Amino acid sequence: MTTAYNLARFDLVSIRLVVDCVRLGSLSAAAGASHLALAAASRRLRELEDAVREPLFERHGRGLRATPAGAVFARHGLALLQSMEQMATELSDLRQGIARHVRLCANTAAINQFLPPLLAEYASRARHVRVELEEQLSTGVVAALREGRADVGVFAEGPDTTGLACRVFRRDALVLVLPRGHRLVGRGPLAFSEALDEDWVTLSDGAALLLKQQQTALAAGRPLRIRMQVRSFDAVCHLVASGLGIAVLPHNAVRPLMGPMKLHARPLSDAWATRDLLVATRDGAVEPAVQDLLAFLAQPSQKAKARATQ
Repeated sequence: MTTAYNLARFDLVSIRLVVDCVRLGSLSAAAGASHLALAAASRRLRELEDAVREPLFERHGRGLRATPAGAVFARHGLALLQSMEQMATELSDLRQGIARHVRLCANTAAINQFLPPLLAEYASRARHVRVELEEQLSTGVVAALREGRADVGVFAEGPDTTGLACRVFRRDALVLVLPRGHRLVGRGPLAFSEALDEDWVTLSDGAALLLKQQQTALAAGRPLRIRMQVRSFDAVCHLVASGLGIAVLPHNAVRPLMGPMKLHARPLSDAWATRDLLVATRDGAVEPAVQDLLAFLAQPSQKAKARATQ
């Protein structure tokens, strides 16, 4: 049974106080950050604990430690405060002619290879729209779209797209990234399975690229010997250049790093090494600003330019 709470007792000042207590580990420091007298802060904290009928903090000689209830309260409280700040920003932007904020969530490949110049061009032609960009793994992009945390998403093909309206955004080519002097350095295409004896540097769990590597290794009946996992293409390249393993990455994204890091790229012969990046909204999304950004990112002339640079 759901417990009813008196939400009128959860004012924003008290919510911010709890968030600051978790962040700073001290009631006196949190009171200072919230511009409250210590006695007033202590009273607010007691009133909140009475309202939720749970202690939010354990008191000890060195300050405060959040209880499980306190951690939950602070997590949701922080999201609420951020939402309120976002609302204030958007209201302020309305007075300056910004009519709509569009939330764009994209994977690393799209951001590293394509989006910055496109978003700069879009900003110059749609001055009444502000695009807010968040980087996520492809699975995270799809989740953000489904949960309503993003209006438009760009991600690599692979995740389940049920409930999403998708178009092709761009196409990228995946290559084997090798350190100088590695035995696999060469010009001709190589099957991914021929490199499975090597140690691998990969992206973090949840990346569409990692999932494809794991599926290919499984189909070959071989393990994928992951030695290092990191979140960025730059980090992968630094680790490969140090001789800690080899990697598969989009060629356009790592091309600028090849010379400075003395890395070599070798084409892959696998069909999945040429993949589509998709741009999507939730099915039924009809807001004009969202549809305008979607159409701009997927327009054929832009795709033609992207292919010409590969």
